[in-house]
Amino acid sequence: MLDEKPRGRLIIATSFVVAFMLTAMPLPEWALTWRPFWVAMVLIYWCMALPNRIGPGTAWFLGLLIDVLQGTLLGMNALGFALIAYLVQKSYQRLRVYPLTQQSMVVGFFLAVYLLLSLWIRGISDDPKITWNYWMPMITSMLLWPWLFIVLRDMRRKFHVS
Repeated sequence: MLDEKPRGRLIIATSFVVAFMLTAMPLPEWALTWRPFWVAMVLIYWCMALPNRIGPGTAWFLGLLIDVLQGTLLGMNALGFALIAYLVQKSYQRLRVYPLTQQSMVVGFFLAVYLLLSLWIRGISDDPKITWNYWMPMITSMLLWPWLFIVLRDMRRKFHVS
């Protein structure tokens, strides 16, 4: 029996780089509160598609990069991303069979947990300036999930990422 090496490292890395670029892309002032959580959504997809390769360790590293990119408290996004990756790994078999609309709702739940954890950390660090706009990226992420899922799934199949 031949041992197959995991394939598609470049595709996975490229998808995360594109997600980071979309996160860092300048937007008009009115659109800043609607920016989706690109990196978190790509992380959710890869944790669901390849749970044995992408997990809390990768999520922690990506979260630290987001912390540096956005200038937030170091470790805040890392903890949130690791929690998301853990939750996805615990439920990926069920998530895979859900229709895309139901997956969007579950992704919204994961992102709500992430936002609540971030809110708790901000409260501890004495930064309670939160309005209803704080929750808007979760809504746009839920709305964009079906399209992101289809694009990443087609890339995974085309390049035989395993």
